[in-house]
Amino acid sequence: MRIAGTGGLAAVFAQGRAPAFAQGTKLRWLRSFDFVPASDRVLLETIVPQAQKALGVALDIEIVNGNDLEPRTAAAIRASAGPDIILAVNNRPQLYAGHVGDVAAACEAIGKEGDGYYPLAKIAATTGGEWLGVPWTIVGALLTNRTSWFAEIGVDAHNFPQTWEEYRAAGKALKAKGHPFGQTLGHTFGDAPAFWYPYLWSWGGKEVEADGKTVAINSKETVESIKFAVGLWKDCYTPAGYAWDDSENNRAFLMGAISSTNNGASIYLAAKHKPQAYLTEKGKPLWQDIFHAPLPKGPAGRFAFPAPFTDMVMGYSQNRKAAADLLRWVGSPQVYAAWFASQQGYSDGPTRIWENDPVWHKDPAVQPFRTAAQLATRYAGYAGPSGRAAAEAVSRYVVTDMYARAVQGMTPENVAQWAERQLAKIYA
Repeated sequence: MRIAGTGGLAAVFAQGRAPAFAQGTKLRWLRSFDFVPASDRVLLETIVPQAQKALGVALDIEIVNGNDLEPRTAAAIRASAGPDIILAVNNRPQLYAGHVGDVAAACEAIGKEGDGYYPLAKIAATTGGEWLGVPWTIVGALLTNRTSWFAEIGVDAHNFPQTWEEYRAAGKALKAKGHPFGQTLGHTFGDAPAFWYPYLWSWGGKEVEADGKTVAINSKETVESIKFAVGLWKDCYTPAGYAWDDSENNRAFLMGAISSTNNGASIYLAAKHKPQAYLTEKGKPLWQDIFHAPLPKGPAGRFAFPAPFTDMVMGYSQNRKAAADLLRWVGSPQVYAAWFASQQGYSDGPTRIWENDPVWHKDPAVQPFRTAAQLATRYAGYAGPSGRAAAEAVSRYVVTDMYARAVQGMTPENVAQWAERQLAKIYA
């Protein structure tokens, strides 16, 4: 259920003018640090003053670590006080249904202007056909790889491993040369689910049946995926990555500690932005020694888990209408374009229009991320709907912890049973 408090802006924007705000309106917007720092600067240095000038609203943007968003949101809801707008990652808006304001008019207008939302953006931001927040962006994930190191074992972008078995063989050879892979098994909002959910699906594993109630994770397919994951980790990965957050694999790659990691384009963009700071061991700019590739496929196919980001207008806010109107304004092409350009190919827009943005023609290395949102053919909670229970499972890192416990020594059969018990509590 949404909390009422906003009106439509279609007529206002059709007339080419910004919405009128009450004099002295102040809005607080809580967001996570962007992995492309230039985008945070656009928000703070361009969007904030534009909001003051165009709307007459004093906009205060607070930027925190992405892993802090969920506890901050929960605390604000308990206190019935806090930021007017809060960014949510993945399908976590589902956790806050009943605590958010009405943003339907803003969402529908942005979707219409943008040639329609990607299914992933809409699934994450709605429940029962009602909008929980305004889709902001979708961040794709691909394997970021060191070109020269893979070349040492006869692998390049054209013959990159297509299966988990081939990827494991490459990783074993690279680790023997001192160039391990890097991946997190920790409680971090982006990299952990972006790797382990597609990995599970690629083996034929699933959380629940299509009815969305019958827990199905304790299956032959899941057990086989766990067995392989244990060997994959031992053969290929640095143990230092076990509890990494979303920034630590970036640092490890930039420092030359790992040869391959599942990530957005942020590693490449950081290396390109500071070519003298990030060099190969031969003194070559690191950004020239990077290529991207999709995750390997398993017996059930190849999958991806892009991360949608959604801005929620909080139900406790006394400025719900103003907050929804602000998001409508920021989401309009004439305003959003500056932020999107600053991403340099790191993320997709929530609507299809951004696939045709000029940013995609500026650097071939980020081209694979252009259609990352289209790769989302399965969602958290598969094979059931991606609702509140699925969001809670992501939030509790059940799938990630299943593999983490196995790597630590728990038997595949026992760890699958453990995951089954955890999901049974959530889906009950």
